[in-house]
Amino acid sequence: MIKRFYHILMLSCMVVITACTPNTAYKAQLEDPELFQSAVKNLSDIIVYDIFSPPVASRVYMYPTIAAYEIMAQVDPSYNSLQDQLSGLTAIPAIEENVNANLAALYAYNTVGKTLIFSEDRMEKFEAKLDDKLKAFGVPRKVKKASKAYADKVVSHILGWASNDMYKQTRTYPKYTILEEDRFWKPTPPDYMDGIEPHWNKIRTLVLDSANQFSPKDPLTFDLTKGSPFQTQLQEVYEVGDNLTPEQIEIAKFWDCNPYVTHHRGHAMFATKKITPGGHWIGITAIAARQAQSTFIETVDAFTHVSVALFDGFISCWDEKWNTLVVRPETLINQYYDEEWLPLLQTPPFPEYTSGHSVISRASAVVLTKLYGDNFAFTDTTEVAFGLPIRKYDSFIHASEEAAISRLYGGIHYMMAITEGVAQGHKVGETVAQTLETKRTNEAVASAE
Repeated sequence: MIKRFYHILMLSCMVVITACTPNTAYKAQLEDPELFQSAVKNLSDIIVYDIFSPPVASRVYMYPTIAAYEIMAQVDPSYNSLQDQLSGLTAIPAIEENVNANLAALYAYNTVGKTLIFSEDRMEKFEAKLDDKLKAFGVPRKVKKASKAYADKVVSHILGWASNDMYKQTRTYPKYTILEEDRFWKPTPPDYMDGIEPHWNKIRTLVLDSANQFSPKDPLTFDLTKGSPFQTQLQEVYEVGDNLTPEQIEIAKFWDCNPYVTHHRGHAMFATKKITPGGHWIGITAIAARQAQSTFIETVDAFTHVSVALFDGFISCWDEKWNTLVVRPETLINQYYDEEWLPLLQTPPFPEYTSGHSVISRASAVVLTKLYGDNFAFTDTTEVAFGLPIRKYDSFIHASEEAAISRLYGGIHYMMAITEGVAQGHKVGETVAQTLETKRTNEAVASAE
C-alpha cells in the first residue's frame, strides 16, 4: 500500500515537473545573448549583400538597435529609457501582459531592420529560423503572439520617429555638381562614381546638437608649391604608397571596408562586396560583448552605444567632407606627378577631409572603452569572412589608431584628414558616452524598485 502510494506520488510529481518545466525553461533560453548576436550578424550580412553606403548603413544598424534597447529597458530597473536622451525619441508603448521582453526585442529588431533593407526575403528566412528555435525552446503560443503584437507596436513607434529624420527628403535632393578648380573633389577612377550622400548633414543627429558641432580645423590651404604644407602631405601619400611594407599593406587591406570595390579585366567588370567601416566596428562590438560575457541586455546596450556613435559620427564627418570638398590625393598625383600611379586601395567616391574611418573608429572606440575599460585586449576576427587574417589589439583605442593610419597606407587620405578625423571622432565619442545614461545608479535602481 505504501509502495503504491509512493508510486502514485512520484507519477504526480513527474506530471507537475513535465507540465511546469517548459514554462520556465524557455525563458532562460531566450535570455541567451547569442540570439541577439545572431540577429545583428544577419543584418550585417544583408547590409553587405544590399551594398549600402557607409552613412546609410549606420542608419540601418541604429533604428533596429534602439527598438530592441527600449523594450529591454522597460523590464530591467537597472537601465534607463533613451526617451528624451536621443533627439525626438518619445516613450514607446508600455509593455503588456504575456510579453517576453527578450523575444519582443528580437522581433522588433528584425522587423525594423526589414523595413530599412532591400532583400526582405533574406530577413524572412532568418525569421523562419528564429521561429524554429522558438518551437524547440517550447515558447508558449500565447507568449509568442503577445510578444509579436507588442513588438509591432514598438516598431510602429520607432518607424514614426525615423520618418522625421530627413532621410526620405534627402533622397530627392540634387547630386553634387563638379567644380573645376583643382582644389575641389572630383570623381575618381576606375568608375568615376557620383559623390555619395552630399546632403547627409541634413539628417537629424541623435546626441550631437548639430551636424557641425565638432567641425575640425580648416584643412590646409591648397598649394602645390614644393615644400608648402599641403604639397608636403600630398608628397607623403605618393611616397608612402610607393614604399609600403608588408605590414602596412596588411593593415590597409584589413581596414579597407569598402562595401563595393570594382575590378576591371579588359571589357569585363565585376565587384567585390565587403563590410562597411561601421559594420567592422559592429563586429568588434560583438567580439567584445562575447569576451566580456555580457548578458542579453548588456549586449544590446553595447550595440546601442556603438550604433549611436556611428550614426552621429558619420553625420559629423560628412558635414565636413561636403563643406570643404577637399580633392583626393589620387586626383592630384595622377594630374601632376604620375598619371599611372594607383593607390593600394580604391578611392571611395566622396571628398577627402576628414577621414571617415578616423572619425567613426575613434568614436566607437571611446564608447566601447566606457563600457569595457581602457585595456580591453581582443583579437579582431571581423574580416576573416572576407578572406583576411585576424589582427590583435591591446585596446579599442589601439584598434582605432590603426584604422586611422591605414588610410594613409591605402593612399586615399592626407595626414591632416587622419589626425583631425581622430580628434573629431574623439569628441563625438565622448559626447555620446557622456550623454547616454543607459545604466542607472544604485540609488536610482533602488528608487525604481
